Amino acid sequence: MKARILYIEDNEQNFYLVNFILTGRGHQVSWAKDGKEGIEQAGSGDFVLILLDIQLPVMDGYTVARTLRENPALFRVPIVALTSYAMPGDRERALEAGCTGYIEKPINPATFATQIESFLATGARGGEP
Repeated sequence: MKARILYIEDNEQNFYLVNFILTGRGHQVSWAKDGKEGIEQAGSGDFVLILLDIQLPVMDGYTVARTLRENPALFRVPIVALTSYAMPGDRERALEAGCTGYIEKPINPATFATQIESFLATGARGGEP
């Protein structure tokens, strides 16, 4: 099951680890280093999943998620917040901004691919634009 995944993340080490795990499972991972670049890539690519850090330069992940959800072509693409924000209310805030799911960093390399593949298997958020 090869999937095209966009990872919007400003930290190169975080991208490297996620890329290593997911390409090892046959997926293709593209990298955007800030929110603006992520929005541009998401709109021009054929991604089936978007992984989104919340603490980003240029614009934060909440703003990115809301902006992506305004694009009808991306409405059904799952967006998973992948973030070190783990305070009470952070998960809810990410979901309210338009994220489909939420995974806390640091990720567990033993279970991460399975978590991501569960989002691929269930597809995007329900409903219509």
